Amino acid sequence: MKKIRIVKVLLLTLLGFGVTPAFAIKLDKPPMLSSQGKIQALNQQNEAINPLYPTKYTKSYIEKIKKDYSVVGKDEIFYVALDMLKGTNGEFSRNAIIGNNLTASPIKIEFKNLGQIKSTYANYDALGWKKGKKLYIYINEHHNTSPAIAIAALLSHEALHQDEFNSLSEETYAWTMEAAVWCELLELYPNYELGIDSLVVRENTLKKIFERGNYTDKYIKKTVYSNSGYQNLPESSPGFEAL
Repeated sequence: MKKIRIVKVLLLTLLGFGVTPAFAIKLDKPPMLSSQGKIQALNQQNEAINPLYPTKYTKSYIEKIKKDYSVVGKDEIFYVALDMLKGTNGEFSRNAIIGNNLTASPIKIEFKNLGQIKSTYANYDALGWKKGKKLYIYINEHHNTSPAIAIAALLSHEALHQDEFNSLSEETYAWTMEAAVWCELLELYPNYELGIDSLVVRENTLKKIFERGNYTDKYIKKTVYSNSGYQNLPESSPGFEAL
């Protein structure tokens, strides 16, 4: 098993269900709904929107796109995140994840307790892994309640790492891609309720660095090259020449 890519939380370096009690009072039975009322209630239930998703991603819409993305994993938030990348700067990453990559197979994605792989990985945001000829993206399980827009930006970065080689240039490109996609998605979904979330904080931190460099890799490159976690990386790797 080869570790091909680790993404740390760069905030230091880049700077329920309700439970009905058993003694609940029994309420009067609600009035019976007509057939039309039942259909309307069912439609409303089917169109309920997860607050982690943009409003277009209703249950019925997700069911339609599921066939395109179910090859990557079982969590529907990944389907939403990948679909959000369609037509954006992250289109390349989206295509790579669904199979257009060096292995010619879909990249499997899942939330995982990264500390179970190795204790030092416990606080990493994501971990890229190659097992045999298959690629995996493991996202820290703490992010399983992060908004889909932040998952989408993270995936646009991770999908660029498709082999066991890495470099400063590759990291710079990947972080720049993530920043560009995050900025683009914020413009596409201006009314998205982001909330207070550690992955959103990561993305906004990266956005500030990207904007400071006038939307270029100028300061992202400096941050990557000064990151202690990348000190042993070569300047270039296959497909990513020295900057």
